[in-house]
Amino acid sequence: MTADVVVVTWRSGERVLRCLQSLAGQHPAERTFVVDNASHDGTVEGVRERFPGVRVLELGENSGFGAGANAGAAAGDGEAIVLVNDDVQVHDGFMQAILAPLCADPRCGMVAGMTMIPGTQRVDAFGIELDVTLAAYNRLRHRPAAERPGRLAMPSGGLAAYRRTAFERAGGFDERLFAYGEDVDLGLRMRLDGWTAAEAPAARGIHEGGAAIGVGSPRQRELFGFARGFLLARYGVLRGRAAPRALIFETLVVGWALARHRTLVPLRSRRSGYRCARGERLRPPRDAIDATIGWRTALSRLRAR
Repeated sequence: MTADVVVVTWRSGERVLRCLQSLAGQHPAERTFVVDNASHDGTVEGVRERFPGVRVLELGENSGFGAGANAGAAAGDGEAIVLVNDDVQVHDGFMQAILAPLCADPRCGMVAGMTMIPGTQRVDAFGIELDVTLAAYNRLRHRPAAERPGRLAMPSGGLAAYRRTAFERAGGFDERLFAYGEDVDLGLRMRLDGWTAAEAPAARGIHEGGAAIGVGSPRQRELFGFARGFLLARYGVLRGRAAPRALIFETLVVGWALARHRTLVPLRSRRSGYRCARGERLRPPRDAIDATIGWRTALSRLRAR
């Protein structure tokens, strides 16, 4: 199976160079594309100097992760599209491992790799699991890789492989989502189109995490809130049986932000995201949802977040 690797970056400097160094020599990548979201800080020059074989696509403005990934995918023609965050350094054998499920099963449309927390033996993410409200959780987050993970809904866009035909039939990432939630939305649409998701535990990388936007920053809260509101509207969560639970948890998030950070950004951004997707009528596939994630588990994960 031929594959194109797409790395979306913004003002990453040495970070993306470390990522590309880890990708160098990985087989069977046909091409590697770096999509630069108008960094204007020397990132592009650094990539071209150190990795002349990498194709660089310069966007005129910062269009977000989804739009950047779409641009990189459109520039290639490999049978698979492999996404690697610019703050991830992959291990040897990564490419072969993440493509294996696509080769083995023609129904498989997407594959989740495993990212690790730097300096530890703990997992950062091994794909995404969803509860009944479509709240997304990183599988095995902060746990050893050998533990049994929850139900895989879809891969995280930070380390994933997509079958090109499946990706293109679904329309790629929805570019209304600047960052966060775009991988959940794409995975749900691909499942609705009949594709399955698989995991590749040997396809690993070290993930710095939050390097571009900043963990806990106001911008991160804004983007996350918009994505959350968008998903709640597009998939009709507040019109279904999970509505009371979703409303309680969203109220807790907004209330915490107001009490702790004196900000209504999570409320305003959720409202904006909801309005953006209001009127759309997609029903989330049942096999994507892990109904065993109950109230207590969801509350515990919310507190940790």
